[in-house]
Amino acid sequence: MHETPDDLTALQALLDGSFERAGEHFRRITTDDRRVDGVQLCDRLQGMRLLVLATVTKYGHPLNGPVDGIFFRGHFYFGSAPDSVRFRHIATRPWVSATHLPAEEFAVTVHGMAVPIDVRDPAETGFRNALLGVYVPRYGEQWEQFLDSGVQYARIDADRMFTFYMPPSEA
Repeated sequence: MHETPDDLTALQALLDGSFERAGEHFRRITTDDRRVDGVQLCDRLQGMRLLVLATVTKYGHPLNGPVDGIFFRGHFYFGSAPDSVRFRHIATRPWVSATHLPAEEFAVTVHGMAVPIDVRDPAETGFRNALLGVYVPRYGEQWEQFLDSGVQYARIDADRMFTFYMPPSEA
């Protein structure tokens, strides 16, 4: 886990605030015993987790697709090519939504603003090291060269984040 105590406090406040502002229907389904707290969430989101990321077209239409998601210090991060459709959308309309839904019994949804980051910036050393820890064992040492070739990353600064967990025996 990469989160500091302050990160965990902020994440829990985001989760609690999001739940308090959620609609009645959501709160009927996602009861207190089906919520995942910040520490549990960080434990569950180790490594790469596929996200379905939605951006907004210039016509206001949603467009979604899969991305590799990395949960680091209480935020989802994702990458793509700088000339990808999603980063073209984000450049002018940075609002995004993303969902990690590996199975019926667990889900995380986040809504917020995508903030592009430079993984070569010394301020992003911790995130860069997290990426290397995930991808070098999978793809080899040459993955670091790929990382330095201009791949773009963004962090989702969440306005809302929702979790759901239902044990398989209840599903």
